[in-house]
Parts: sequence; structure tokens; C-alpha cells
Amino acid sequence: MTDIQRCEVRPGLLVEWSLDPAAVQAATGLPDDTRPPAYIQESHIRTARSVREDGLFVPTWLGTAFDIPGRVDLDVLQGALRDWMLRHETLRSGFRWVGDDMRRFTLDAEDVSLHRETIGEFRDADVLVRYLQDRFDVAADALRWPNFLFSAVVRADGTSVYMAFDHSNVDAYSVQRIPAEIHELYAAGVEGLRPEREPAGSYVDFCRTERTNADEIDGTDAIVERWREFIGRCDGRLPNFPLDLGLEPGGRLPRQKLVREMLVGAEDAAAFEAYCRSFGGSLVGILAATSLIVHEIGGQPVYRTVVPFHTRRNSRWMESVGWYVGGAPLEIHTARAPDFSSLLRTVSTQLRANRSLARMPLARVLRLLGSDFRPTSPDLYSIVSFVDARGIPGSERWAELKAYGLIRVSYGDQVCAWVTRLHEGLQFASRYPDTEIAHKNLRLYVEQLREVVVSVARSQGSCESSGRASSAQITLP
Repeated sequence: MTDIQRCEVRPGLLVEWSLDPAAVQAATGLPDDTRPPAYIQESHIRTARSVREDGLFVPTWLGTAFDIPGRVDLDVLQGALRDWMLRHETLRSGFRWVGDDMRRFTLDAEDVSLHRETIGEFRDADVLVRYLQDRFDVAADALRWPNFLFSAVVRADGTSVYMAFDHSNVDAYSVQRIPAEIHELYAAGVEGLRPEREPAGSYVDFCRTERTNADEIDGTDAIVERWREFIGRCDGRLPNFPLDLGLEPGGRLPRQKLVREMLVGAEDAAAFEAYCRSFGGSLVGILAATSLIVHEIGGQPVYRTVVPFHTRRNSRWMESVGWYVGGAPLEIHTARAPDFSSLLRTVSTQLRANRSLARMPLARVLRLLGSDFRPTSPDLYSIVSFVDARGIPGSERWAELKAYGLIRVSYGDQVCAWVTRLHEGLQFASRYPDTEIAHKNLRLYVEQLREVVVSVARSQGSCESSGRASSAQITLP
């Protein structure tokens, strides 16, 4: 995960693909699709509108970048992009406002065609990066449709593909699957073949099912009560990152910065994972380490956060492009833990008890709570996310193909951090408010997170080399 400034953009001839104007025109006359937006989609789009009404344009697109080596046939690439898009219904489905209601419409697959435009030769990589970011900001805007754009930078020795989407249609897992899928479709197209692929599950169908289930609960449901208690212990708000970010209450939404670096290499990552495995794996370890670190830096005796989990519980959704993410509350009394293994045990117990709450859209819960959560920021709360990407098709070639998941860093008053297990080790990326205090505290957090991971990993290694069982009594910093 990174921003477009750090994904190795190189000069070349820029080509773009957007939805053909005839297809866009056809969509204007479509009847309503009775399948409603997912609660997370509706919350995202309403938030974008609310922030825009406050006078601030906050791009929030996600994307992917990857190389196709060798001389590329643009006609074949265009066919691969269209075939890929047709597998994922959400990309031809949008929303229109009728009063204050969001109504879905969905373009028929046979009406989908892509329009290709050659933009021109770019000789300066920085100029190209600025152009791509500005172009994606407009083309992948939450308040327009279509809200995606495909582009390619063509060179004699290969082509770099860049694809951007409004967040309402994709999550991190969606964009991380794209490079291998486009490579497969392109390679088949070069051979004049069409791969036999089962249709991907429709995120639009998932939205209907999830919303129907969510609408069956009311304010007396146990799930709502558990969230009510958790938010009450957070002083009536969803939790922020529990370190000083140097923000003034009621101030304007600040610009953000990105930090991205490798935490540890493959050996330490594997040893850390092995140590945490009996407690539930590296996710548990990262959250335990975070609770410890914010206690050390900020003196917080209790770490409260919302942990993101995917909602692809059925196999039909595993290859589907969409925003399959829910959140579960986590509350760790760090000051009571005598050692790191106790923290791991506490986190593990909490996650087992609360993970099922992620199946209920938080936007639905907040509506039932009746609280005034008028969004003033694109992020309702701060997150620390963990994803093991090694099982994603093609991930072993990401470094070779310069493949990245792209995040737009613009404005926000929260900290969103992603820890990704790659074949090469553990990578950390985070966007955070661009203040001197936030920079200092995020730097401390990253450095201490690395220290904890290394300490745990090498304790595990020393126990294995000596033939002793791991004691799980890691000394806390």
C-alpha cells in the first residue's frame, strides 16, 4: 500500500480508458435498480457530500499500479480491461439523488464499452505523477458517475498500468487482486484466447442481502447495545488514535501525510507470526503491540479501537470487487497486563468475542443509536489494519512487476494504518494529519512497533535454537 508519489512512476506515452460517452448517456435513462446501496456505500457518499458542502474537496480514491513487461498491444489490453470490468457488476452501477434518497442504476453488460484516448508523451516523472493524481481526483470522485479511470504509460520495454476507483466500489483486497487478473486476461488475449472464468459474485447483490439483514434489527438488539456501551466508554464518540495529533478542537480538516516503510524482513516476520500463532496470528500481535506502544507514549491505560474485518464470509464473494469491510470494537486494558503474552491473550479473547459484530454495518448501528454523527471527516474513526497478502494470486511477483495498492492521501483528522504481510516481510503504511506533533508521535509509534516485532521474533528464534519452549514472557519496553 502506498500513494502514487511512491509507486515508481516512470515517463512514457500516457493512454487513458474511460467509459464510452454513449454508455454514459445510456445510463441517464435507466430505471431504478431496486437493489439498495450498502450502508457503507451510502455513508461514504453522504460523507463526501457533507464535506463538499462544508467547502472542502477530499479525494478518497483507491487504485492499483503494475507493470506489463515487453511491448504491449493496446487493443488487447483494452479488451482485457473491458473483460475484467464486465466480471464486476458494481463498476457499471451508480447512484442518483432523488431528493435526499440515493437510488441505484445499473448499466447492462452489453452496453459497456471503453473509450481510449492518447494523452501524450510525458518526459518528466514528477509532472506525470501530478497529472495522474489530478486526473484520478476528478474521474474517481465519489459524487460523480462513472467514478473510475484506467490508464497506461507505454514504453518500448513495457507498460505501467494505473487504475483508480472511488472507494464505494473497491476495498484493499479488491485492488490487490487486479494485477494478476489483468495479466491473465492480457496473456490470453495475446494468444487469441478467452479464459474460462466463473462469473464473480456481484457486490450489488451482496449490498441487497447485507442491507436486508441489517434492517431486520432494531435499537433493542444486543449488537446495538454492545456498541452503545463501547461508544459510551469512548465519551460518546467513535475512538480516535490514542496519541496527540496536534489538532485544535473544531479546526478545519487538516492535510495528511503518508509514512510507508518495511517494518521487518521475511525472517523476523515469520518468527513474529510463529510466536503469535497460538493466540490468533499476527493481527493479534500487531494490536497487542499497538496497545502497549500507545500506553508507553501517551500513558493511555486502555486502548480502544475499531478493528476492520472483511465480510466475504461466503466463497462466492472471494473474487468479487467491492467494499467488503466491517468493524468490530476492541478494548484492551493495557495497564493491567504483566507481560506481552498476557496482552496477546487479552486481544485474542476480545477479538473472538467481538468479531461477529463486524457483520452488522456500523452505519446501521449508528442510525439506530440515534446519535448525531454528522460526518465532518472522510474517516469516522482511526484504524490499525492487518492483511496477509501472501495468498493473493500473483503476490510473489509484486516486487518484480512494481505492483502496488494505491491510496489517496489528502485531508483527514484520523490515523489510518495498514500493516501488510508480504513475501518480503511486514510493510507499514499510514496516512495521518500533517502536524509536527502527529509526525513525531507516528514516528515513535512506527519505531516502537518495529522494536516490539523484532524483540518478539528474536526471542522466539533464541528459544528455538536452544531447544527450549518459548516462554512468552517478552520484556515490555
